[in-house]
Amino acid sequence: MNSAQQKTETTRATPWWREPWPWILMAGPALAIVGCAITIVLALNSFSDQPILEGGMKRGLVVEKLPVKPPSNEAR
Repeated sequence: MNSAQQKTETTRATPWWREPWPWILMAGPALAIVGCAITIVLALNSFSDQPILEGGMKRGLVVEKLPVKPPSNEAR
């Protein structure tokens, strides 16, 4: 037997789930999905019902700032 045949006989293919590289490569996107879900839950639970302050007006999803009128000098 030569060395090439000997290497192929001793090296057996393992299933993909027993190799570390697929799990390492899938860990990044999986962590991003978990982080996104946590961010959405925190945003909805903590900041969904905050009132608009400082002269803002909400029309649908748009928040507009009301025009500020200059103080009139007629009250003297």
